[in-house]
Amino acid sequence: MRLPFLYLATLMLLVTSCKFKSTESKLSHSATWRIKGGNAEGTQYSSLNQITKENVSLLKLAWEYKSGDADTAQNRSQIQCNPIIVDGVLYATSPTLKAFALEAATGKQLWKFEGSDEGAGGLGVNRGVTYWEEGDDKRILYSLGQHLYALDARTGKRITSFGTDGRVSLKEGLGERAADLMVVSNTPGVIYKNLIIMGSRVNEGPIAAPGYLRAYDVKTGKLAWVFHTIPHPGEPGYETWPEDAWKRIGGANAWSGMSVDHQRGLVFAGTGSASFDFWGGNRKGQNLYANCILALNAETGERKWHFQTIHHDLWDRDLPASPVLGTITHEGKQTDVVIQTTKSGHVYVLNRETGATLFPVEEVPVPKSDLEGEESWPTQPIPLKPPPFARQVFTKEMINKLTPEIESFVTEKFKGLKTGEQFIPPSKEGTIIFPGFDGGAEWGGASFDPTGTLYVNSNEMPWILTMVDVRMKEDAWVGISLYRSNCATCHGIDRGGDGHVYPPLRNLQSKFNKESVKKFMLTGKGAMPAFSHLSDKDRDAIARYILDLQERTPEEKKGVFERHPDVIYSNTGYIRFLTPEGYPAVEPPWGTMNAIDLNKGEIKWQVPLGEYKELKEKGIPTTGTENYGGPVATGGGLVFIAASRDEKFRAFDKDTGKILWEYELPVAGYATPSVYEVDGKQFVVIACGGGKSGTKSGDSYLAFSLP
Repeated sequence: MRLPFLYLATLMLLVTSCKFKSTESKLSHSATWRIKGGNAEGTQYSSLNQITKENVSLLKLAWEYKSGDADTAQNRSQIQCNPIIVDGVLYATSPTLKAFALEAATGKQLWKFEGSDEGAGGLGVNRGVTYWEEGDDKRILYSLGQHLYALDARTGKRITSFGTDGRVSLKEGLGERAADLMVVSNTPGVIYKNLIIMGSRVNEGPIAAPGYLRAYDVKTGKLAWVFHTIPHPGEPGYETWPEDAWKRIGGANAWSGMSVDHQRGLVFAGTGSASFDFWGGNRKGQNLYANCILALNAETGERKWHFQTIHHDLWDRDLPASPVLGTITHEGKQTDVVIQTTKSGHVYVLNRETGATLFPVEEVPVPKSDLEGEESWPTQPIPLKPPPFARQVFTKEMINKLTPEIESFVTEKFKGLKTGEQFIPPSKEGTIIFPGFDGGAEWGGASFDPTGTLYVNSNEMPWILTMVDVRMKEDAWVGISLYRSNCATCHGIDRGGDGHVYPPLRNLQSKFNKESVKKFMLTGKGAMPAFSHLSDKDRDAIARYILDLQERTPEEKKGVFERHPDVIYSNTGYIRFLTPEGYPAVEPPWGTMNAIDLNKGEIKWQVPLGEYKELKEKGIPTTGTENYGGPVATGGGLVFIAASRDEKFRAFDKDTGKILWEYELPVAGYATPSVYEVDGKQFVVIACGGGKSGTKSGDSYLAFSLP
């Protein structure tokens, strides 16, 4: 009797083991958080329910880890990482992009990879790492600068058989013109079998690399396939661009992440706008596959379907977060869907097999551009359901009225700006972009509950976009034109900075000389990318202008904009429309947390997210704040989110939106939390890097659990 019993038990164990392996993507969110977003579908949901509505008030700090490399002098470093947890080990990155591993139960450091990479100083944020294993081969893959690295998950050492000495170039497959251009990847790639599929971040100015999607072999680092988001001759979509666009236009990149349907063998990505963001006179047409939800064969990169959310983008309406894969009840049937949140505050819900919209989407006529050479697209696709989770227009009636002085200031500045409807094209007079360049929804992503509810945070900040003609008189200083074309979008047309991430470039003579400024432009530093595509002569001209040096060369009195004669506009920078006190010019709420029933296409609840202490003390109702980072819903009936500039971490009742718990963090948690379990105990961990919206920088990861 004993032999058959052991045989049966062994057989059952093998079947169970196979079952768990085949459904790993569906089970991975239960006790671990193996992938950015929790699972391959990117749902940012955990079924763990030890922490509940009833006991969340008892939640305490379990451990804190400090990486020791925050920029506390200038407060410009950040941590946007969503850590992953595999077999009791937490993997994440620091403010200076050092990868590390911790004991997930205690926060004890196991290893740290302190690699360096040319160009790594540019755009120094990272939203996570990728885990892959096969037998005893366990790897962490993560991007640093212009390379993708493969590390041994147990030791943090480079796997030298991957690429060249453990790394491959993120410029692989982008063509020769990408060699001197910025290409990084802030968001981790996704795994399909033995492939890691990567998006990228590229420059958003007139000179940019193309944002093609690529797949690399996880073991060797060899390029497996490339999907051209700016189609080459003979490829579908080529007719939606000028004939030579594939040779000179950049962008259309999937910078915000991807999701994978392993059963169907599909990878889903949302792409951004083509470069230049705000003027497309040199890229006339619909511009496929910019601003598209893409479904590709994960093994080959072949397109299965696409859906474009913006035609010929002029508003920097990148798809800001990875598509979410879920199942909803639609017209009485269970339907597998792709869910895409947008900066404009809309949600697109598409059939996962076909890309067809489940709710009506209407092509709405929009205003025509009056900028020279521009041909804006006559219509834009607007979902009729669900309703937008952010206000769509900024009108005079919505002006901030906190005090008479604030109302008067905003009213005066409001005059002359173009506003009152969506998709007003950029203008020389100034156009209000609302919701702003950072959303609506942003890169923190949304959380999808299996009941069919989507949880998404939103910004309600107006921005002012003003276009500037970069053509100048023949005897003008060429450095001005080059600065306006390459630098003004971040540092402002008047070199005043944006007051948040990008510093002013005035009165720098005591800190820098011409050669040090040229070096910064060549290598990049902090949030600044490398401008290695510019010639030494051009960098020299920009440096002299920034430093107010009056020396000029005879050549500078000749043609000014010889390098890019087809680009005639730049803009004054990313300018938030603020009151003198620093509050948004629009009436509250300025940031919200939203629950959307996707089965019905209805908003269930909407509440402010974040507060200003000084306003609360004056008796002003909670206003919400700008927020960066996403939510995580749990089986315990909670939604965890930090994100707000008031530096708090909160748990909401996912059925009502009521705040059940909050904790004051050492610095703001501009990241998405992770939820996991070790030895029967549930944890919630958040990266606290600060550094955005004028808040201080930090280097902590905080994990919470019940006593």
